[in-house]
Amino acid sequence: MAARYSIFRSIIRNGSKERQGLLRSFSSRTEVANYQFDERDSEPSTDATVSDDLRSRILRLRLPKRSATNVLHRWVSEGNDISISELRQISKELRKTHRFKHALEISEWMVSREEYDITDSDHAIRIDLMTKVFGINAAERYFEGLPPSAKTAETYTALLHSYAACKLTERAEDLFERTKEANLSLSAVTYNELMTLYTSVGQLDKIPSIYEEMERQEVAPDLFTYNLLLSSSAASLNIDEVQRILEKMSGQSDPDESWLRYINLVKVYISSGQLVNSDCNSLVESEKSITQREWITYDFLVILYGGMGNKDKLDQIWKSLISTKQKMIGRNYACIIASYLMLGHSKDVKEILQQWKQSTTTEFDVSVCSRLLSAFGEVGLSEEAAAFHLLLLDEKVLTD
Repeated sequence: MAARYSIFRSIIRNGSKERQGLLRSFSSRTEVANYQFDERDSEPSTDATVSDDLRSRILRLRLPKRSATNVLHRWVSEGNDISISELRQISKELRKTHRFKHALEISEWMVSREEYDITDSDHAIRIDLMTKVFGINAAERYFEGLPPSAKTAETYTALLHSYAACKLTERAEDLFERTKEANLSLSAVTYNELMTLYTSVGQLDKIPSIYEEMERQEVAPDLFTYNLLLSSSAASLNIDEVQRILEKMSGQSDPDESWLRYINLVKVYISSGQLVNSDCNSLVESEKSITQREWITYDFLVILYGGMGNKDKLDQIWKSLISTKQKMIGRNYACIIASYLMLGHSKDVKEILQQWKQSTTTEFDVSVCSRLLSAFGEVGLSEEAAAFHLLLLDEKVLTD
């Protein structure tokens, strides 16, 4: 039984790449500085059907090597004003489309001009952009160079988020201690960042102590906090702890609909061996608006019933999940594949591999399968590893 739970710990640890995503960044300041600006990009459009405002000019800069700074200079030289609210909105649109270099140029323009009243949020966004464009060291230097008045809970949390994204555990822990020494009023977001980091590096045993610190400081947890707590409990199938967390969630004052849905979803599965509805699809199909943060609940359910050896429930959960419109990631597939393998149902694993390869919502990831195969070997499940290896060869996922 211990080996079964160890494989899920490995899945959670190795699934972080899918959750964190890839940073689309440039390697150095020199690389960005060496880009040549194309003067044509700053010229007003002569097409009467095309808008010629500042936003449109910047959004037309498709390539990162084109300079948003030059567009701003030209706009001002033409006698136009630029409000900080306009710059913030343009930056938001750029970040949403992963155009981080142009967004950083907007940020640089804002902070370099005395007429603008820069907020903590502006500094926090700049730290995140610095990380994505120039790397974590540049973001760290920017933070350290801020005046004491700007080193607030928001900017500390922004740098902590960057450390977490780069999986720099020691630097994140040191920074977290600095935030406590600074006697800042922290929110759940700050604690969540550190717990997310521990989840991504597989140090789930550290999560409860962070939550205990939240309780001591009387910081109210949010839904994501509870997601992380349930994740750490699910790794060891500590059902008593899950029940305690659910009771804590139920005791929140005026919980919103998403919280109630989340609580009821888990309670249905751990309180009895029967679904509330006779239609095995109705529970998950009715929850089409669930967020990506809530998806870890379903991984928990798969882990739970895989460990209990309950194939019927696994079938029901998987059938429900694939009927939703939510996008699944490699970790979701890895959890259900591991469960079926441990129960000796290779045929189901083969069907899931085929579904994953044909999926239109997520790309099939060979590396996830390879990590899962390695994880089985690491925890001594040699028969399961051999069966999975043969399936991967049969499905032409592996070539040797």
